[in-house]
Amino acid sequence: MITVKNYLSLVKFSHTIFAMPFAMIGFFLGIMQHGVADIKHAVILFLLVILCMVSARSAAMAFNRYLDRSFDAKNPRTAIREIPKGIISPNSALRFVILSSLVFILATFFINSICFYLSPVALFVILFYSYTKRFTPLCHLVLGLGLSLAPIGAYLAVTGRFDVLPLLFSFAVIFWVSGFDIIYALQDVDFDQSQNLYSIPSVTGKVKALRISELLHLLSAACVVFAGWYGHFHILYWLGIAVFAGMLLYQHSLVKPDDLRKVNIAFMTANGIASVVFAVFVIADLFLKK
Repeated sequence: MITVKNYLSLVKFSHTIFAMPFAMIGFFLGIMQHGVADIKHAVILFLLVILCMVSARSAAMAFNRYLDRSFDAKNPRTAIREIPKGIISPNSALRFVILSSLVFILATFFINSICFYLSPVALFVILFYSYTKRFTPLCHLVLGLGLSLAPIGAYLAVTGRFDVLPLLFSFAVIFWVSGFDIIYALQDVDFDQSQNLYSIPSVTGKVKALRISELLHLLSAACVVFAGWYGHFHILYWLGIAVFAGMLLYQHSLVKPDDLRKVNIAFMTANGIASVVFAVFVIADLFLKK
């Protein structure tokens, strides 16, 4: 019998920790800049934004597992996943994708018209990522683009319009996610090459891939620094940047081309701390400014 725990494992629910904090930054940025009608409306909007985040990400991850099931079965690192092991059938995973997508679209309908009209575009981006490893090493950037929709999407949910500051946070997410996804992909270089799959490590080699990852993380740090200057943030924001940048440096200190034993610490722990702590400081700074 398939359990909720199986589906949570299928979509790696714990990885929600990466994009969700940036969605919260976008949400509270919109709240503090433009306000809401009342507390009740703000709470409902907050819950709808969380529902959008969870449902969209669940659809994307489940679709990735569904589409990559044959590759996952061949790769010793991923053969233990739910579909290759037969815990969840491909059809069940696909139904879960459809249900999650419908929940996402329905949630945007109750937010505002612009979020509703843009929901198919957002779904296309996050689902399309699963195809990209088949034809381009820039797949990491597409993943980053998908997760970068979190801050601007949450801001749109509150304000109904685009603005420069949430876009800066979105660019920071693109470079940040792309950089740590390259690090994660180091584990599958040999397998990707054997299956004609594309990734920056499989095309450039591990040494150059790590340099590219470092450059992307430098760009991410530059984006949050520029956002701090542009948004006239105070001391708490800059303390958040210090933690964020420190975690970027820390994860690169853990991973070497010939030593990937600490990839998971670099991927999950360092980036989890980076996103959560940074978001807490940014949101606290927003309230302090108010």
